[in-house]
This record gives sequence, C-alpha cells and structure tokens, in this order.
Amino acid sequence: MKLRLPNWLLALTCVVATGLGSVLLALIGTFYYLKPTLPDVASIRDIKLQVPLRIFSRDGVLIAQIGEQRRIPVRYADLPDRVVQAFLAAEDDRFFEHPGIDWQGVTRAVLFALGMPGPGGGGSTLTQQLVRTTLIQNEPTLRRKAREIFLAVTLEDELSKEEILELYLNTVFLGQRAYGVAAAAEIYFGKALPELSIAEAALLAGIPQRPSSYNPIASRELARGRRAYVLRRMYEQGFISADERRLALAETVSGEVSGPASALNAPYVAEMVRLELLERYGDALYTDGFVAYATVDSRLQWAADVALRSAMLEYDQRHGYRGPLRKTQLSPVETPDELVGLLEEVPAYGGLLPAVVVAVDPRSATVATRQRGVLELPLEQVRWARAALGRDRLGPPIASVAEVLQRGDLVYVLPKGDGRAWLAQLPEAQGAMVALDPVDGAIVALSGGFDYFASQFNRVTQARRQAGSGFKPFIYSAAIDHGFTPSSILLDAPVVYEAPEGADFADWRPENDDSRFYGPIRLRDALARSRNLISIRLMRAMGFAVAREHALRFGFDPEFVAEDLTIALGTAQVTPLEMATGFAAFANGGFGIKPYLVERVLDAEGSLLWEATPMLACATCPKDAGVGDGSAYPRRPEAVTRWSTSIDEVGGNLEPPADQRAPRVISAANAFIVTDMLRDVVRVGTARRALALGRTDLAGKTGTSNDVRDAWFAGFNPELVAVSWVGFDTERSLGAQEQGGRTALPMWIHFMREALRDQPEQRSAMPSGVVTARVSRVTGQPTRWNDPDAVLDYFLEGQLEPSTAADQVTPPATVPRPPSSQDPIF
Repeated sequence: MKLRLPNWLLALTCVVATGLGSVLLALIGTFYYLKPTLPDVASIRDIKLQVPLRIFSRDGVLIAQIGEQRRIPVRYADLPDRVVQAFLAAEDDRFFEHPGIDWQGVTRAVLFALGMPGPGGGGSTLTQQLVRTTLIQNEPTLRRKAREIFLAVTLEDELSKEEILELYLNTVFLGQRAYGVAAAAEIYFGKALPELSIAEAALLAGIPQRPSSYNPIASRELARGRRAYVLRRMYEQGFISADERRLALAETVSGEVSGPASALNAPYVAEMVRLELLERYGDALYTDGFVAYATVDSRLQWAADVALRSAMLEYDQRHGYRGPLRKTQLSPVETPDELVGLLEEVPAYGGLLPAVVVAVDPRSATVATRQRGVLELPLEQVRWARAALGRDRLGPPIASVAEVLQRGDLVYVLPKGDGRAWLAQLPEAQGAMVALDPVDGAIVALSGGFDYFASQFNRVTQARRQAGSGFKPFIYSAAIDHGFTPSSILLDAPVVYEAPEGADFADWRPENDDSRFYGPIRLRDALARSRNLISIRLMRAMGFAVAREHALRFGFDPEFVAEDLTIALGTAQVTPLEMATGFAAFANGGFGIKPYLVERVLDAEGSLLWEATPMLACATCPKDAGVGDGSAYPRRPEAVTRWSTSIDEVGGNLEPPADQRAPRVISAANAFIVTDMLRDVVRVGTARRALALGRTDLAGKTGTSNDVRDAWFAGFNPELVAVSWVGFDTERSLGAQEQGGRTALPMWIHFMREALRDQPEQRSAMPSGVVTARVSRVTGQPTRWNDPDAVLDYFLEGQLEPSTAADQVTPPATVPRPPSSQDPIF
C-alpha cells in the first residue's frame, strides 16, 4: 500500500524546496558577483601588525613606546586561559564549534538592515570581527555583510581556530590606542598578560563592543557594568566558580593609566632617539616594530632626574612662596566628587601632586590628592614658604601654617611616603643635566628640564647659553701650550681697554665677580678662584685668535664663539652637551669624542639593523696623528668600560681599529696638568661644596654668566663627565646671591653621589711629557726643599721656568668690543 502525502504537505514541501533552492542559487550568485571584490584570505597569514617603536635603556629597561597603535604581539601558546575564556564568554562562546558564522546573528542583522523592527547588529563571530578589522572596511551595508560572511567561512578553511584567535586577540581595539590584549593589559593595569586576574581579564573582554566608552579610563562605571556581564557569562559557561565570580566582582576598577610595567621615565631621551631614527627610517619607525637601545643607564638616568628636580626645588624655595595656584570656596563638608573635580584640572609635574587644602591649624594642614589620598603638611615642611617680595626679598619667617595656607587653596605638594608631604610649587627656573662616558661619548644620563610634559624644550641640546667661567679651562689649556705653567705669576689688578678715537663704544673695564683684586697670583690659584682679569691677561698675552683656535678643538661651534677678548669671560654660547663634550677631553687624556645616544636598532624579529661605532679615546694606542706626543693616561682595563661596553665589543682588544680611534685635541700632558688645576677648584676653590662627596678624584669648574643669568658646573673624574645648568628660559637674573657653586653645583653633587656610589676612586697616572718641580707659592719660581712657601707643581717637560712677563706684551691689534648686559663676569 503506497503512502500518499496530503496535497497541502506536498505543496509545502515544494515551496520549501523551491525556497531553499532559490536561497542556494542566490548565495551562489552573490558569491560569484562579489568574488572579484574579495581579498585573498591567505594574505591574512602575512598581515603586518602595526607595532610601535620601543626604546630601551642600555640595561634593558623600557623607556617608551612610540606609535599610533600600542601593540605587543603575543603567540597563542602564551595566551593565559582566563583571557581566552573571558573573550569567548563575552563575544563568541561557540567559537570552537561553528564554521565561522552564527546564522541567527546574520538573520537578525539582515532583517535590521532591511528596515525590520527588532534589535540590530550583534551575532558577529570572532572570525567575522577579525575579517572586519583586517580584510574589509567596517560599513553597515548588506554588501559588506555578505562579503564578511563569505570571507569568514573561507578563513575558517584557511586557518586553524587557534590561529584565528591569536590574530583576533592581537588586533582587537581595546581603547586608549591599545590594540591587542597584551598592550591593553599594560595600559590599564601595568601588568603582563600572565599576571592578570580573572576580574582584569573580564574587564578587557568587555571593552570591544564599545572601546571608547567601556574602557575604565573613559568610564569606571560602564567598565564595571560590562565586567559584571562578562563574569556572569564566564560563570554560565563553567569557566569560573561562584566564589571566583564573587571575588572578581569585588575588585576595584581603577580609572588611571598604568602604562608599561617597569618603565624608565626619560621622555627627553625618548624624543631624541625618535628624531634620530625618524631621519633614518621615516614613518615606518612607528609601525614596523623597531626596537632601539639607548646608551643611557637606568640607574644614572633616575639619578639625573632626581638631582635636577631636587636642585630646582631647593633653588625655588630660597626665593620664596608665590602663593597657591588658585583659591576656591569649598562646601562646608567637602565631597569626594567636589575634590576630584578641582584636582582633575591640574596636572602633576615632576613628582609634584596637585592638592586641595581641606583643613588648617597652626601646626599643620591637611590636603587631599587624587594619587595619594589625604596627606599632612607639618609646619616644618611649610616654613620655607616666606612670601616672595621680588628683588631677592622675602617676607617675615613663618610661625604658623595658617599664615601660608587656607582651606580651599589649590597647591602642589611633594609626598614624603609616610603620610606627610612638603608644600611645593612648580619652579619658574629650569635646569639641565647630562653625563657622558669620556671614553666613547656615550650619553649615560640626560634630563632636559624639570618635567617634559610641562615643557618639551630640551635644554641639554637646545639651550645655547653663555658659559661664563666654565669656559676658562679651555683658555688655560691654550696657555699651557703657549709657555705658561700652573705656577706662572700674573697680576690680578684693574685693566682698562681704551676705545679708539671716534669709536661708538666706551672704554672697556672688565672686573672680577667680587670686585676684589689679589695682585700677583699663580695661574693655578687664579683658576681655582675664577679671576676674570687673569683670563683676560692670558688671552691678551697669547692673542685671542690663538686662544680661540685652541678652544674650538674641543668641539664648540665657531659661530657662537666670539672673535675678541671677551671669550676670556665666557661669552661663548654653548649647550650643556657641548660643555660635557669639551670637558671629556680633560677626563680621557686629550681625545675629542663625539656624544651619541642610540647604541643599536633591531627589527621586529630581533635582527640587528644598525649599531653605533663610536670613536674611542684609546688609552694604549701608539702615537697617533694630531696634537701632542700620542701618549694617553694608563687606565685599568676593567675601568675603561664602566658605563659603556664599546671597547669590549671591539673584541676584547683595548686598541680599536685605526678608523675608530678618536683624534687628539690636546696632549696627554696638557690634559693632565689642566685636570690637576681643576682639582684645586674642588679642593680649595669655588666648588668646595663637592668635597661633601668624600672623594679626591674629582675635578671641575663653576660658571656664572653676567647678571647671574646662567649657573653652571662641569665636573668629572676619569670615568664620568657630568654637566649641570640652571637658568630661566626667558633670560633674567637668578638672584644676586646665586652662582655656579651655589645653584648648579648641588645638582651635580646629587647626581654624582649616586653615580659614583660604591665606585673606587680613579686617579690617572702622570703621563710622559710632565715633570714635577718645587716652586715658591709666592714667586712661582723654583726654590729649595726647605723653603716654607715651597709647593710641588706640574710642568710640561722643558718649561720649568715659569713666565712672569705675561703682562708686558704688545696689545692685540683688534680692540675688543665693549661689554654688554650679556657678558659673563664669573
């Protein structure tokens, strides 16, 4: 007996079959119609992820990531289970089961696009999202949706599920310029992926739906709500237990940017590296995953930043309190939202935190900060804040905190770490600190200002200021090469240079800083006491052209070194980096090195693209072309590369190839004698404060320009050269009581205390070409051993007779220009 289907069922079957056939034919037709516009899915294997430039210190500490997209590629095998589970629960719980398409979601999206009522969007699998972000443009049209579907199915045939998930988790946008889960983990939590908690993984998984809104920096409340949704889905999928879900829900959501873990804060260094590499590699620098290693040492860089900020705050406190940033009227009982609203308007700079004064009594004040909560300001940390009255005048001493602060004041504070803080203010003056390895010129520390985000002007390389007496060692070096000795006697007395008849300037009467005159004085003592008139007489005796040519050997730009006698007073306009380069020649035995900052560059795969080949001050090389006899300081091999590794990298040979040897600029004998004279500057001269370091291997020179517009100290030992500078960006006086030894030297001391910590003293042996003799400190002439005024001094071989007639020479043909308000006097 044949089974006969009812007519209505036959008709329904025909309709369904016809419909399915039509749909199939439509899909086939659509596929062939769109096929010419579909990209090759195989190309996704070779997709080039935009990876930012990463800059590291020499010892491997991350300094910066620079690029439009912050991304850290990670392999699937390195993805923590909790991260994978969180994204599957939030976005695609059937990812490992479906063929790339969720048909229910597709139907919903199609109906919505046709104008049918109901929820739109949604339903996209992780595969579709990957296609949308890598292969096609994201536009809400049926054509784009159809292309997305075909590509998703094809992609599932081309790649494994693990490969698709790896690509997705490396490309998904998670707000705040973070692409991929690893970069987002650093930005939001300051952690590497394996360190994320369940709550943190769930928070990241909740962001992709609306990255600009659901990230915790944009909105902690929305981020907390999305995290709760993801945790519920993880619990429903069996990925976490009820207890794990409860604990995760209780975790606090922070709205602060955490940044990369273990980062070294050196933005001036990062910008210098970026500019150098941009010139070499162009815009590919920001996307191709380059890794650059800078020459800075993380410990020394930290020390430079702390030293600069400490010195600037000390200087600022000496000149009084300028008042609060703003006075506000708080509610009788202030609310957290009220305080946050006030504090959000003021950025933190250089370790200083904005704070609102919420309570004041005579002995202390209570302030509220965003970063550290509530802090106490004891009277002792407020006493410095005498009113700044101008012209170096201060108000009366502070006896009560209430004399300085009132409730509602918006101020800066410097936390101490014990719940207390100092009252502070953002310094108006600026500073610079740079340190070099004198062997190869590697910049081991560089700080271009109090805070990069307050001012991007890099004073180490861009501030060209008058050197003041900091330039004198180069004049004295010329004198040593032209017949003078450390014991030469010159007259410290007034001198007048008369203007020619009809000249449009008056007579020139240079002076000493203190307006005192010592009469006949040894050259060594004149340098230690920074006597201006002795420098002028030296220049006059040698001829300014001879002295200028000698000074230019040290690397100064001739455009900014005057062609007259005023360079004896330091009118040369130099940068702190140029000063450090010049003083390196004294530290390394007479070689002219070139400073450099980028040590090597790697590509995204870790292959070497470029490596620096600096010129080296060779301590053991045979006689070389240039100035002097070719000898250099004997140096301990293990000490040659304390800060850098360049000589070791030549292959363990302390004699680098001839084309990598730095040229001589002065003889080893000249460098030794000038360095010994500069040790007296520290021992008995204007830099006596440096004796606080308890070392005998330090040498250097203070410098103060006219009207105290600039304060300098350039100092060194055989291992390290460092220069500190203080001044206003818009040139004006630092104050009548300020000078290089008081203003800039403390910064140098702060830095060197840390830089030379636990380092043995390094005293260079006397090189060939130098002899010693006993001379009278009064006459500068050789004397007997039992003369009570006898001292040992150094001389160039063949120059045992000190010059005493330096002032009886024919004046130079060129009359120096008259002084101006820019001329340094100390």
